[in-house]
Amino acid sequence: MDSKNKTNRRRFLRKAATAVFGVTVLPSIIPASALGKDGHVPPSDRIVMGAIGVGSMGTGNMINSLKKNEVRYVAVCDVDLKRSEKARLLVNQTYKNSDCRQYSDFREFLENEELDAVCIGLPDHWHAIISIAVANKGIDIYGEKPLARSIKECRAIVDAVEKNKIIWQTGSWQRSVAHFHYACELIRNGKLGEITYVEVGLPDGRESIGTPPVMPVPDGLDWDFWLGPAPARSYRGVCHWDWRWILDYSGGQLTDWAGHHVDIAHWGLGLDRSGPVEIEGKGVYPLEGIFNVPVEYDFTCKYENGLTMRVANRSRLPQGMGATWYGEKGWLNVDRSGLTAEYPEILNEKIGDGDIKLYKSIDHWQNFLDCVKSRKETITPAEIAHRSISVGLLGEIAMLTGQKLFWDLEKEMFTNSDYANRLLSWPYKKPWDLNV
Repeated sequence: MDSKNKTNRRRFLRKAATAVFGVTVLPSIIPASALGKDGHVPPSDRIVMGAIGVGSMGTGNMINSLKKNEVRYVAVCDVDLKRSEKARLLVNQTYKNSDCRQYSDFREFLENEELDAVCIGLPDHWHAIISIAVANKGIDIYGEKPLARSIKECRAIVDAVEKNKIIWQTGSWQRSVAHFHYACELIRNGKLGEITYVEVGLPDGRESIGTPPVMPVPDGLDWDFWLGPAPARSYRGVCHWDWRWILDYSGGQLTDWAGHHVDIAHWGLGLDRSGPVEIEGKGVYPLEGIFNVPVEYDFTCKYENGLTMRVANRSRLPQGMGATWYGEKGWLNVDRSGLTAEYPEILNEKIGDGDIKLYKSIDHWQNFLDCVKSRKETITPAEIAHRSISVGLLGEIAMLTGQKLFWDLEKEMFTNSDYANRLLSWPYKKPWDLNV
């Protein structure tokens, strides 16, 4: 059988079961009694996984998922040999064997491995190419936020996920934390009254550090492959963290965090499959050095229902970090430290039987694994991730152009600026494209 036509038997049976009479017949959660002795999952029912990108976030995600009995990692892939070797040893130590396979090229990884799911943890400029390649193999994905570096890339990922009918979970894990869920249910159920204004506070930008000198590429790192579709650059030691502060690879704190707090703001408003129709704002950019993402940013978005959302770095906003909804009964803020409100009694409100109940997850990774088995939508699917980060990407374009922009939600293009429309995608260096 040609390797391109290999079919994972577990995945085939799982999807075939979903298709019977249009009804999902596999359970969303397998009870411990069905898992074998002591609740352990039999080998035949395990979700076979691999990881592409095993740096800080990639390894963190692996550690979280290796704790799950139903997961079995079999392969890791990274352009940095030291990182992939460290990840391979982590897998082997967990399973007390030496079976984990190691790759530097994601194409060989996908060609040779027969997988149910892949965890992707990469610099933003690689998200689209690799996510689409994995989706086209029919493999389910746990992908880090932001969904991609540009709006057109985000839409291409959503289209690939839908076309291939795969399960996608975005690493916007705040949705699986109780106090974020409660805050959004309070807003959705009108406990603050009508909401007409929202603030989203993200971290202050990283100041420029000038331009580090050109240095030798470390042994084991394929720097050209790390750059991939991005412009050719000399190696200056930015590849494992500081790539976040360079526009070719990321949008800085704005795009690093919009997928978290804009996502929560949208969830509370019921706008997480929508977006703004007008955007304008200003950013402060470094005047020298290779770091060129905004160190300060402040923009406003207007929605079709008349609501206004302001997104800015935390020091510009009265409530600082997180999502803050302003309503008829004061304001409510939620961030990772908890909930605060102008009138604290709202924090004692109960969500009753007749109230709106939002999708509930108490474990972001478990939600993904349950959905891999049930074929139900995750708590942070690709379309929602797209709409969340689109706010940050639209704000970035408004700041770069200095224009007030009008956005067509259906066509996903600006109606008043050809220049802004050119910034909906980033040019790829040959031979890379979205059809790898």
